[in-house]
Amino acid sequence: MKQEEFIAKIAPLAVADQAKTGVPASLTIAQAALESAWGASSLAAQANNLFGIKGEGPAGSIRMPTSEYVRGAWVEMFAYFRKYHSWEESIQDHSRLILNGVAGDRRYSGALHADGKTAAKAVAKAGYATDPNYAEKLMQLMDRYDLYRYDRKKEEGEPMTPEEKAAFQALQATVAQQAAWIKQQEILLNMPCPVWAQDAYDFYKPYISDGKGSYDFWRQLVVQYRHEKGIRVNPDGPDADGSRQ
Repeated sequence: MKQEEFIAKIAPLAVADQAKTGVPASLTIAQAALESAWGASSLAAQANNLFGIKGEGPAGSIRMPTSEYVRGAWVEMFAYFRKYHSWEESIQDHSRLILNGVAGDRRYSGALHADGKTAAKAVAKAGYATDPNYAEKLMQLMDRYDLYRYDRKKEEGEPMTPEEKAAFQALQATVAQQAAWIKQQEILLNMPCPVWAQDAYDFYKPYISDGKGSYDFWRQLVVQYRHEKGIRVNPDGPDADGSRQ
């Protein structure tokens, strides 16, 4: 998966999650890209785990090799990582970790409602990863792909983008069409008595609350009236509504 494709897929999820949790979308995207090798890692492919979170997940766990920076050197080892059913589930679990920390210690709270760079430094300082250059790597990704744009909230009165404007206009057109359809239905359901149904209306008037109804109502009234009066309709002549078949 190309970097742009990865960002396009994860960004809407990260933005929606930020609105709920306060975890900056730029941090979520950068960490996911770094930890999962842009979605290409075995852990991401086999377990939907984008953030390298260890333990038991909603879909179980998976044993995978990993590299940890221990006493100034990288060490290869195996560990159990959480499995998820989807990327969205992985993002939600990541945000719970940022919100609550480990065992509720809230060690990553400095990243909440912060800008991307501040959040990157906060999680690195709190020990999210053993890599001593973790914060710098996250900020490099944020800078290179301008991930900060996903943190920005549109201010009131800010002009819409062309895409937003097109979507708004499409919505307006849909609403207008629906309104026209509703009005048409109201008209059809509240037709005053047509000329061709006047005799039937006069006959049944004591049993009808008002002189309005749908087209089908008036047609059925005429059919019932002619049946009761013994009036036969000539198949080759005018129909009950005055038209010809």
